[in-house]
Amino acid sequence: MNFYDNAKIIEKNIIFVPLMEIDKNSNKMTSTKKIKSALISVYHKDNLDQIVLKLHAEGVKIISTGGTQQFIESLGVPCVSVESMTAYPSIFGGRVKTLHPLVFGAILNRRDNEGDQVQAKQYGIENIDLVIVDLYPFEETLASGADDAAVIEKIDVGGPSMIRAAAKNHNDVLVVASKAQYLPLLKILNEKGAETTIEERLWFAKEAFKVTSHYDCAIFNWFDREEESAYRLSVDNAMHMRYGENPHQKGFFYGNFNEIFDQIHGKEISYNNMLDVDAAVSLIAEFKETTFAILKHNNACGIASRPTVLEAWTAALEADPVSAFGGVFITNAKIDKATAEEMNKLFFEIVIAPAYDDDALEVLKQKKNRIILIQKEMRLSEKQVRTALNGVLVQERDLSIQTKEDLTSVTNVAPTEEQVEDLLFANKLVKNSKSNAIVLAKGKHMLSSGIGQTSRVDALRQAIEKAKSFKFDLNGAVMASDAFFPFPDCVEIADQAGIKAVIQPGGSIKDQLSIDYCNEHNIAMVTTGVRHFKH
Repeated sequence: MNFYDNAKIIEKNIIFVPLMEIDKNSNKMTSTKKIKSALISVYHKDNLDQIVLKLHAEGVKIISTGGTQQFIESLGVPCVSVESMTAYPSIFGGRVKTLHPLVFGAILNRRDNEGDQVQAKQYGIENIDLVIVDLYPFEETLASGADDAAVIEKIDVGGPSMIRAAAKNHNDVLVVASKAQYLPLLKILNEKGAETTIEERLWFAKEAFKVTSHYDCAIFNWFDREEESAYRLSVDNAMHMRYGENPHQKGFFYGNFNEIFDQIHGKEISYNNMLDVDAAVSLIAEFKETTFAILKHNNACGIASRPTVLEAWTAALEADPVSAFGGVFITNAKIDKATAEEMNKLFFEIVIAPAYDDDALEVLKQKKNRIILIQKEMRLSEKQVRTALNGVLVQERDLSIQTKEDLTSVTNVAPTEEQVEDLLFANKLVKNSKSNAIVLAKGKHMLSSGIGQTSRVDALRQAIEKAKSFKFDLNGAVMASDAFFPFPDCVEIADQAGIKAVIQPGGSIKDQLSIDYCNEHNIAMVTTGVRHFKH
């Protein structure tokens, strides 16, 4: 049994490993096919020269068009133009070149079908055994900010048609649909000459449909714009997780992880690691000043903003040194040796930072499985997607960040400047915590939180109890809530614990009850008008 596990790309070298699995006892043909003629028409010509020269050396007839034909002939390789093959010129500014029965018949005719062969002979159709065609750079043109007319011209018509035709007829034809497949093809040519197996043609056909489906998805989404008439998402670069949320579940990540991070040490990222990393990145993005956060199960169990990374780490750990065990650590500042040495006293799975001092890395790398990530400049997706029932839920990411100007003081006592800073700090944390959520903070330091509770009162009581268990003094602390208070019970409990300022969205028809209590007990309250549920 022959099979293809995958194709791994390492820098400029590709290790080509089979993916499709074909049983010798199945009805699928396993014989090799000789490449006698090839149609090549591409936008990207990197590494194409080696393929062309190898095909020529193998005696393969090459057919081409326009700029690709000029490129091939510049290598000293003879080339037949599509125009001479079809006896028809390229028309409409190149919009119609290959859309002709002599081209598509050469690709689609079934070599083992007697009727096809009779018709091919009748109409003078010669076989094309290899199709190397890539697509106009639609997404690149769109990303460049080009106008609609320019974007429209980058919607390829002939390319996808030829790719799909060749992939459909993979029993006889090999298709190469992007420059990412040039090196796998070259590997075959160098090792075996101009012939391929059904397993290889199946793999390339699968890759071809991946290319065209992604292309069509991008075009549809551009046309659909803000209508949201249908949901289409296409993501390449599959990462196989060790397992899913639990060992008995399979797990995958689709996306370009290496575009966001450089992993410089440690074991393979797991499914749960990925969720924690996503939560960590989203949280730290809220802060400009030096901040260190410790997360467990997607929630912060410690976070602080301080002048130095060591001070931020020390304060963050104080919030809950128990939960920090086995957690994910993230900071928006370079980690130095002193901080690394303190961190190294505790077991943790992942550390994320924009940079590390060399001597800090020496310390952190002492644990072979510890995952060390360098976070690059990145932009978070503006949409969030999750499965639900028999479909998907899609929403805009909560990118709302409140500032001092967004606060409305609703009580007789206004918060001090220091309290305002703490309120905004706590509001960022509660926004990134599972609902129902309450955060207690003081001095840009999370003292505790109550998260994922079925009632806001339970969340508050959890936060107070946790703060007391770690000997924190809540007198003068502030409280943040992810949603409004329907009753005054939360502010009453907070008052009894020593809380002196509160931030919440407001919007309850009974807001005044909580406001009245605060006025009676000299507590400052501000509202933001923005709820931050997170489920």
